[in-house]
Amino acid sequence: MTLPEAQILRYTRWLAEHRGLDFDPRSVEGYDALWRWSVGDLRGFWGSVWDYFAIESPTPHETVLVEEVMPGACWFPGAQLNYVQQVFRHADAAHAAGQPALLFQNERMREAGTMKQITWPELRRQVASLAQALRGMGVQRGDRVCAFLPNTPHTIVSFLAVASLGAIWSVCSPDMGPLAVLDRFKQIEPKVLIGVDGYVYGGVEHDRLPVLRQLLDELPSVQHAVLLRYRDEAADAALLAAPGRTLHDFAALVAGEATLQPEWLPFDHPLWVVYSSGTTGLPKPIVHGHGGIVLESLKMGALHNNLGASADTGDRYHWYSSTGWIMWNTQPGALLGGTTVCIYDGNPGGRIVAPDLNTIWRFAADAGATFFGAGAAFYANCLKAGIEPAKVADLSRLRAIGSTGSPLAIDGYHWIWKHMPKVDGRDIWLTPIAGGTDFAGAFVGGLATLPVVEGEMQCRCLGAAVEAWSEPDANGRGRSLVDEVGELVCTKPMPSMPLRFWNDESGRRYRDSYFDMYPGVWRHGDWIRITPRGGAIIYGRSDATINRHGIRMGTAELYRAVEAQPEVLDSLVVDLEYLGRESYMPLFVVLREGVVLDAALTKRLREAIKTALSARHVPNEIFQVEAIPRTLSGKKMELPVKKLLMGTPPEQVFKLDAMANAACVPWFLDFAAKRAAAHAG
Repeated sequence: MTLPEAQILRYTRWLAEHRGLDFDPRSVEGYDALWRWSVGDLRGFWGSVWDYFAIESPTPHETVLVEEVMPGACWFPGAQLNYVQQVFRHADAAHAAGQPALLFQNERMREAGTMKQITWPELRRQVASLAQALRGMGVQRGDRVCAFLPNTPHTIVSFLAVASLGAIWSVCSPDMGPLAVLDRFKQIEPKVLIGVDGYVYGGVEHDRLPVLRQLLDELPSVQHAVLLRYRDEAADAALLAAPGRTLHDFAALVAGEATLQPEWLPFDHPLWVVYSSGTTGLPKPIVHGHGGIVLESLKMGALHNNLGASADTGDRYHWYSSTGWIMWNTQPGALLGGTTVCIYDGNPGGRIVAPDLNTIWRFAADAGATFFGAGAAFYANCLKAGIEPAKVADLSRLRAIGSTGSPLAIDGYHWIWKHMPKVDGRDIWLTPIAGGTDFAGAFVGGLATLPVVEGEMQCRCLGAAVEAWSEPDANGRGRSLVDEVGELVCTKPMPSMPLRFWNDESGRRYRDSYFDMYPGVWRHGDWIRITPRGGAIIYGRSDATINRHGIRMGTAELYRAVEAQPEVLDSLVVDLEYLGRESYMPLFVVLREGVVLDAALTKRLREAIKTALSARHVPNEIFQVEAIPRTLSGKKMELPVKKLLMGTPPEQVFKLDAMANAACVPWFLDFAAKRAAAHAG
């Protein structure tokens, strides 16, 4: 395979021609110089991103950035744009080159051997038709349109239609429970709700009409309900009827002919509301703007993930995700750069009764994906299952693997390099990233021109002034650390940082979430180490850190040692610190079917931790459990379990509807109750 020129080289060549700036990102030193310029001259860097991607605006911006402050930075005042306008700038060229906008498959289609291709003109027509229908419902700028939809083209069409009008989008995955959805949507009072009748996952059908009815009944602001018949084309919408609420059929709303006319909006006009996990309290409704998301998505997609316009490079992007994870947002984000998006809805491991993790790899092969992304836990599961994708699927078009959600273990690097195709005779480019829902972007990520070091992310992202900081001093400042673990901070604003939280007029909740430890500096809540060569290693959440005998360590390090054992499928550790008493650290492990945690395995796990970390970090006790509590986006719920074992009432700790596996909670509740009783005795 002959690789297209790296997008970062096109950008630096443009910088030389148009800005007189000379950077060579093909070396660690060259990229470091580029990164330091990007965070040292925010106006110069973000202004170059605007110009390089030729963002259109009918009015000029007065300046790139009014003042370098957080929170409250004002970007590109005077400019007007629309996310959807940027998406469809690519439509004609991509269509002329024979490149579709979307490729889609779900479980039923997979079994039937079919795949749906949606052309750019067809995508534009459907978006225009739905936008016209929404306008007819009275949807205006600033109105909220919420969706209870799976990961399908219907959802992307809905989002683009809403955004084109200047209305505000918000989506929850239909596998979420009604209470979790209501915790989110009630806060923003939608005018329209677009919902699905059901879905199929792992070969099992899930009827969601009763849940959709419950949502509608408890969202009095909804004036219009739109039903997507996805599971059953004959689904009866009568269940959703109620006085004062008009029902619509999704298929009818996208069947019309209309001209798409995205409204020109201020740079900071709200685009969507996304939410924190909601596992320990009411989810934070985070508002992002059109302009910031467009710039961050283009920068991240092209310069860091090396995605080009498909008409030019043939790139096809897939990231396995549900609509409940911020990585779903990277799918329409790839369309901003003219890249074809490959969407799969269903269980990546096939039918539950006959699991096969090669399922999603076969989809990637059939779709011709060039970039494949998933959560780190997915790769760990592939490794544990012993699958070898390249032997069962033609992945010859694949040239990049992305990972996020949690730190990717070194074994995961090795598995990917061993079982993915070579590209130009070399190991495939592996690009783990770390960022978050909070700013819909990445702080650290990859670069196609730099070497990959196992266990590390390659670089700090352009425009992201990321550092590892020590504990704050008397003035609330931290000391910048190199090759030491510290708090992940961002010392300067980025355009995609939240405009605000919904219903947080004073801004107090926003400030308390990110600026409580270091005033004026974003604290992300992760432990990070910046390596001497400029890479980065994430060590897990800083609020769930192991701090044994004064030595602090991220939980990810312990997980790497424990989950390297072939018997261990998953694990969770918490460090319980008690005033006046010695800390207690239990480790919970999920083992392979048929394996029992006996004395020999317990000893081996303890030795593995002692060897990899230190004797200080050997847990007090190890327990075998059926499952580890995880959020809907797959993150281990360390802090909720820690709070539970520290005595916090269960109802304040777990939001079951916001969990991926709530069935495992009773075991932990019983464990906590027994510990509390024993301690009281």
